[in-house]
Amino acid sequence: MDQNLGQDSVPASGSFDKSRVLDVRPLRRLVPVFPSPSNMPSFPTPGAPFVCAPPSGHFPSGVAPFYPFFSSVDSQRPNVYSNTISDAVPINSFRTPPPSTAGARVNGDTGPSKSTRSRFQSQSNSGFTEEDGYDSQSLNMNDVEGTSKSGRLRKRSQKRPRGSGDIVLNSPEVDTDAILSNILLSFNLAEFDASRKTDGDKGSVGCILLIFDLFRRKISQAEDVREAHGVSRRPDLRAGAILMNKGIRTNAKKRIGLVPGVEVGDIFFFRMEMCLVGLHSPSMAGIDYMGLKVSQEEEPVAVSIVSSGGYEDNVEDADVLIYSGSGGNFNKKDKEVMDQKLERGNLALEKSVHRGNEIRVIRGLRDATNPSCKIYVYDGLYRIQESWVEKGKSGCNVFKYKLVRLPGQPEAFSKWKSVQHWKESITSRIGVILPDLTSGAENIPVSLVNDVDDEKGPEYFSYLSSLKYSKPVDSVDSAVACTCSGGCLPGNSNCACIQKNASCLPYTANGIVVDQKSLMHECGSSCLCPSNCRNRVSQGGLKVHLEVFKTRNKGWGLRSWDPIRAGAFVCVYAGEVIDPSKIEELRGENEDDYIFDATRKPVEPAPGDYHVAPKIPFPLAISAKSVGNVARFMNHSCSPNVFWQPILRENNKGYELHIAFYAIKHIPPMAELTYDYGRPDKAERRKHCQCGSSKCRGYFF
Repeated sequence: MDQNLGQDSVPASGSFDKSRVLDVRPLRRLVPVFPSPSNMPSFPTPGAPFVCAPPSGHFPSGVAPFYPFFSSVDSQRPNVYSNTISDAVPINSFRTPPPSTAGARVNGDTGPSKSTRSRFQSQSNSGFTEEDGYDSQSLNMNDVEGTSKSGRLRKRSQKRPRGSGDIVLNSPEVDTDAILSNILLSFNLAEFDASRKTDGDKGSVGCILLIFDLFRRKISQAEDVREAHGVSRRPDLRAGAILMNKGIRTNAKKRIGLVPGVEVGDIFFFRMEMCLVGLHSPSMAGIDYMGLKVSQEEEPVAVSIVSSGGYEDNVEDADVLIYSGSGGNFNKKDKEVMDQKLERGNLALEKSVHRGNEIRVIRGLRDATNPSCKIYVYDGLYRIQESWVEKGKSGCNVFKYKLVRLPGQPEAFSKWKSVQHWKESITSRIGVILPDLTSGAENIPVSLVNDVDDEKGPEYFSYLSSLKYSKPVDSVDSAVACTCSGGCLPGNSNCACIQKNASCLPYTANGIVVDQKSLMHECGSSCLCPSNCRNRVSQGGLKVHLEVFKTRNKGWGLRSWDPIRAGAFVCVYAGEVIDPSKIEELRGENEDDYIFDATRKPVEPAPGDYHVAPKIPFPLAISAKSVGNVARFMNHSCSPNVFWQPILRENNKGYELHIAFYAIKHIPPMAELTYDYGRPDKAERRKHCQCGSSKCRGYFF
């Protein structure tokens, strides 16, 4: 070509001398830098997706455009009124954005792509903090796509230079395929035919969420043990991407309105969870939309939005949401703020104003236990009542949409607001009998409430926050205490307590139990580690605000004002340890309502240890009739949300076996806490079950 042609120059007609093209390098070697075309997002370089804008003007006669880089300008310019609107899908591929000012959370926007693709389009947001509370600069999901059947990376992923800014998301030391295969032994995925993947139900949604969270925790545990440097600490994205690529998901069909199996009020701690169950497809964008055919054309309509407070949203009203559009570089300190454009998600919302279709609303709320993270609450179906444009705080135009909640739906966000008011003033809670029935025995008060009838409370008992042994239990083996004066840390082969737990700490760094075990070892009183040791989670008292309340048909029950994350500690079962031989005597006198029998086997164990029944060193029976704690009020359910875990602690005198309760799944505020009472070895009289779940057996022991 002519030597005087500049980078953005266009050869004049007739001046294109093809004979002078002597050497053509592979396109992969080129690093073009072109201005972004109109209506396209500007991606920073390096690290941005490969986007090449065509030169403007016409090609010389006789020279055909070379697809895709040299097609005509009009053919490459995106048209927001295009006849084909592709579905937005979750992300499993990232490039690490270049360093920039972090901290802005955004509603975002979803880039269109086919929902049937195995790879997901990334949202390039320079240096923002994702709504889950993690910095997007720590991600590079490209390496997940480069995994082989053995779960290890291709060599190209391991040879990235340190200065490239990319962080390997998959470590060759962590075999995710092996971890996932072992987890799936606890589940029957044969039931997941093509129809259930497309259209799910409550069972499939619950199963997928259990698999995801167990997989995520296992990956986190494996990375902790190996201390894999340079590996992204985003096991949620890693687990979600692998499950998505393997087709382990449900409700893959995008839809308007309700999602089968997802109930109003359900909560999510990771956006990938919403992707896997079909509630909200994009894993970072705030607006999800789909194409809807009108006559011969297709127009975009919004199907769901996530409101996390990143834009100028008004989220105070429980039934009305003022939602701000996306774009305009708001909250991005390194970019010039501009007017928002009526394109993509904003256009879909505008179309939904006129169409009046239902839109799912997910509200992102601050996690009190981790302020940098969000908890996502599915608040049900809304409709856009009106839209307008107003000047934002920056002085630029912002699209505003007023969404109104459809009547007749269960409480969701409004319940969170009620709890907030109760915490500010307990007297605002209707039916409060005692603000704290523990009388200060717990570090968090436990309220006693009856808003059903006139009963003033349960039978009298003395509150005891821990288990009471009448005499020490002799140790069968020699008790070996740990000497971790600074606390037990993963990967420490010298820690005696870690060795007893199959060389892995049973808890993640934030105190979440990895999975259910036949027996778990915690540090005891003879260990040298501090009270806040990572292996003493069940010894720190209550972590959430619990409430003992009067049920309509099951006596007194237990629930939480706070959301409880799957795997989180709930409470221990406190009371007096009794001789197991006395259980039969108490049952004969109908005095077994407050007896915990650790020899019972769970009918359907929680996932983990692959359905191995609890293995305890000696039979344990606890009576909480006269003395006990909140656990005595937990009712039975054939579809429980809590499981019990035997925990062994050692001291200088011998063993102490304790019973701790952990959440099976995410539990929203004010949901009753229940566990399966289990099946005894000997036949006993059955009691009528009123749990009301779809899996109710009609009885319990």
